[in-house]
Formats: sequence, structure tokens, C-alpha cells
Amino acid sequence: MARRHTAEKRQVLPDPVFKDEVVTKFINSMMKHGKKAAAEKAFYGAMEEITKQGNDPIETFKTALDNAKPMLEVKSRRVGGSNYQVPVEIRPERRQALAIRWLIEFARGRSGRSMRERLAGEILDAANKRGATIKRREDVHKMAEANKAFAHYRW
Repeated sequence: MARRHTAEKRQVLPDPVFKDEVVTKFINSMMKHGKKAAAEKAFYGAMEEITKQGNDPIETFKTALDNAKPMLEVKSRRVGGSNYQVPVEIRPERRQALAIRWLIEFARGRSGRSMRERLAGEILDAANKRGATIKRREDVHKMAEANKAFAHYRW
């Protein structure tokens, strides 16, 4: 952890198709081993799959991301020799990062032929408030709710 300076937030350029920075962040998170073209192909292919379903792809993607964003999480705090799981609110940047990470993680874990189909399925499920991504968010919220008695340890 840096002691002197905080890391500067880098601005990402909007993607060429949808002109959206969140889409660029999503594609960059999907990328493995620097293969951005493969990540773009999978993402834009998933958007085509969503269009075939009769939905607006970018609106569905934004809805899925909003539904997947957690509001609270638990952080471990050591107080008097005991560790407590203290519920804390999440910063907006971290909310978005968690939602992106979960969507990609559960899309990769789905059964399906190609990444475009798996990603499209996970985005559609998240937009409809079901699926593994939404379950993860609900589990995080349940943990925070169960430990709200320790909220006074927040600092």
C-alpha cells in the first residue's frame, strides 16, 4: 500500500460501438493475457445475442449491471482480540467493479458452447433479477444484515 501518494484514476476511452466507458471497463476486465480483440468479440457477440432476443443490448447491459451492484459488504475488524465482520457501505467505483467481476466470473462458470452465449445468458439473467450474479449480491447483503449488530465498530 502506497504511503505517500494515492494512485490516480485512469480515464478509459469510450468503446467504438456503444460510445460508453463502462463497456470499455467491462471488456478490459474480460480480457485474458492481453487479448483484447477476443474479449471484444465475445462481448459484442453477446450483445448481438441479446438483440436477437428482442431486447435493447446496452439498456439490458446497464440494467444487469445496476441489479448486480451490491450496496453493503462486510469487512473484518479486529477489536479486543476478536474478529468482527462489520457491515460497511461500498464506494460507487467498487460497486461497479464488483458487479463487473461477478458477471464475468459467473458467465465463465456457466455451461454453454461459446463465451458470447454464456455472457448473454448471464446478462439477461441479471437484468431479470435472477441467476448466480444476483444470488451472490443477495448473499453479500444477507451477511451484512446478519452482522449489523457490529455496525458500531465501523470507523
